[in-house]
Amino acid sequence: MARVTGLGGVFLKIADTEATSVWYKEILGVGGDWGAMFPFKNDDPEGFSLLSGFKIDTDYFAPSKKEFMINLRVDDLDGFIADLEAKGIEILGRQDEDYGRFAWIVDPNDVKIELWQQLGPAPE
Repeated sequence: MARVTGLGGVFLKIADTEATSVWYKEILGVGGDWGAMFPFKNDDPEGFSLLSGFKIDTDYFAPSKKEFMINLRVDDLDGFIADLEAKGIEILGRQDEDYGRFAWIVDPNDVKIELWQQLGPAPE
């Protein structure tokens, strides 16, 4: 059965994404191409989690009006989507990129959840 394998990231709407990334890197010592990246060392050396900012006017979290979105890693996106659809959950969309496959749903509290199946190694 398909399952969630971990937290893919938390995404925040913020006024200055670059300054926030610099702050996380300089103050907390965490950084990466897309924000604060936390590589997996033990069970998945190719994986990582993020704390990443989006521009304040982004519509990427739509249709949710929340100021954040949750990204969950999954090991089998097609299987996970099939399980969700069998439970009557609406899939808002899907997208494939060279680094992963995505689908989106909204929870009962209007929080958008991005499902992500990583493809290939973690970016450097």
